[in-house]
Amino acid sequence: MKKCISLILAVLMFSCIALLSACSSDPVDSDAGEGDGKSTTGAYQGEVNVYNWGEYISPGDDGTMDVIDAFEKKYNIKVNYTNFETNEELYNVLTNSNSTYDVIIPSDYMIERLRSEGLLEKIDFSNIPNYKYISDRFKGMSYDPTDEYSVPYTWGIVAIGYNTDMIEEGSITGFKDLWDSEYKDSGILMFNNSRDAMAIAMQLCDPPIDPGSESFTREDIDRATNKLIEQKSVLKKYVMDQVFTEMEGSQSGLAPYYAGDIMTMMDNNEALSYCLPEEGSNLFVDALCIPTTCKNKENAELFIDFMCEPEIAAANAEYICYGTPNEGALELVDEEMLESELFNPPDEYLDKCYTFSNIDDDIYAYMQKRFVEACSASAEVSEVEKKTVNPAAVWGVGIILLIIIIATLVIIVLDIRRAVKNRGRINKI
Repeated sequence: MKKCISLILAVLMFSCIALLSACSSDPVDSDAGEGDGKSTTGAYQGEVNVYNWGEYISPGDDGTMDVIDAFEKKYNIKVNYTNFETNEELYNVLTNSNSTYDVIIPSDYMIERLRSEGLLEKIDFSNIPNYKYISDRFKGMSYDPTDEYSVPYTWGIVAIGYNTDMIEEGSITGFKDLWDSEYKDSGILMFNNSRDAMAIAMQLCDPPIDPGSESFTREDIDRATNKLIEQKSVLKKYVMDQVFTEMEGSQSGLAPYYAGDIMTMMDNNEALSYCLPEEGSNLFVDALCIPTTCKNKENAELFIDFMCEPEIAAANAEYICYGTPNEGALELVDEEMLESELFNPPDEYLDKCYTFSNIDDDIYAYMQKRFVEACSASAEVSEVEKKTVNPAAVWGVGIILLIIIIATLVIIVLDIRRAVKNRGRINKI
């Protein structure tokens, strides 16, 4: 969900690596199959089509493990690997295109939607022996209560990153600070997607709205929209991947974002710090699933099991900087990372968090519409909206309109009386 750099760069880098690998292979060499899992002709014995977020698997750069290459060598199965940017893009591809995938990695609420619409295959867990490493905390969750359709891959929370050269360290405590005019000059950023932005606004409404609710009303969406409009007077811009440029380059000073990505930004800018919002936050889980359109189910389950091997899960976690639900991997992850609250928040904080549920299509569409309206609203529009809900202002406008109506009626009556008198004079003549 939610990833570190632009999808375009990720695709270009992966394409270059694949091209270089193809150019360096020698299918005529009789020793080509030794030690690399391939047959002596260089041919694979099968394939698996994987659809994942960008920058969401350890690629082998800068000394990291090349997870895809490791799988291909171990099982002699070709991985056809492509990326998506949002859960909604994934859904549209699955339902409105001829593309077929064997393994997908959607987020919690999208898993619930895909499952309820019959778009996911049940997983044969006898083929996933490494599932034993998955923590009980991530089993039986609302998006897959019977644990039949998904295997947790990563998890994380939404936190707040801020620049201590612009903002006093320790002064940021929660989402409410994103509305504080004191920090306007430092440059306040907000999520440029409806679900995350609306969730934060819902938490700050009075009274608060539970962003983890299974359903919302249009009134809930309207209240959250008004809260976002209130923020416009102090907001610099809405961002997604651009947050890295803004925060790492000290162009902005305050932003909510995914905790793992905040860790990455902190590695690239020593002035950055973080806080876990005191209001609680979104706990999200991305999981490995098999769509009903898959053509290589056996290979898909082999790939899922491979991703659950502790060494593989640890390599992915260290690269992505997102939490791993794999208890075996936690024993292998770098100690400094393990001690970070961004990577491994304390259980007492997780108990304050919520997960997103799938919501009805019409409500989601309304949320999207209202979010677009909030994004396009100016600070002046925000002030106008506040005034229109002021009872005194409403009464004042009503009285003025009433006076205008009465005056208009009086003029009309007088005109009629004049016309009648004039007609009488004409008749007398």
